Amino acid sequence: MKEKIYLIPGLMTDERLWKRLIPLLEDEYELIHVPIPHSEDFDEIIDILFDYIKEEKVNILGFSLGGYIASYFAVTYPNRVNKLFMLAATPGASNEAEIERRKEKFAVIEKNGFNGLTYEKAQSLVEKKNQNDEDLIKTIQDMFMDLGKETFISQLTSTFNRLDLFHDLVNLDLPIYFYYSTEDRLLNNESIKKLLSTEHNIKIVSREGTSHNISLEEPKELSKQIKKWMNI
Repeated sequence: MKEKIYLIPGLMTDERLWKRLIPLLEDEYELIHVPIPHSEDFDEIIDILFDYIKEEKVNILGFSLGGYIASYFAVTYPNRVNKLFMLAATPGASNEAEIERRKEKFAVIEKNGFNGLTYEKAQSLVEKKNQNDEDLIKTIQDMFMDLGKETFISQLTSTFNRLDLFHDLVNLDLPIYFYYSTEDRLLNNESIKKLLSTEHNIKIVSREGTSHNISLEEPKELSKQIKKWMNI
């Protein structure tokens, strides 16, 4: 019987986020994609997940917004979590500047409609060495467009309500892995500095580069880290 890992995607991503990672892990683990529940309230989101996950204790990996949700779930229901993996995700609250930028995106949608991501915009989100990977860029575009306007507004609005989970997280008595790219401009740098400068039991592993969508850009590297986490 394979051990299960529940996978929570990030903002405007779905099961396609894992398509390059799953083939590297499926012989050893059962990988279960869990869509982000359609709600702007993190308490409601994790309660939906609480009912969705049938096992008594689970290994949970969350990417970006999904990493925050996984962390929120772990600090709220620690008795339901065996191990936690935060992928390109920080436990901090959104700052005012981030919230203002996101509100501006709503204004643009109201004015111009929801048009998804241009090829150039999607290309700018990946590392330079991967910018000729057409399947990668198209996957990012397709996920964004297929999830659509309502999901975008719901997920982005939820980020306005982020609480700082740092202290609750560092006091959890379970194996926690934090894996990120050192130059990822989508991450909260203050939150990372706090993690790096405080004593705790979280295993922090970084990789050189700008990649946020690590599971699509560096699946081999990520699969090795997941195996290490599962063997803690």
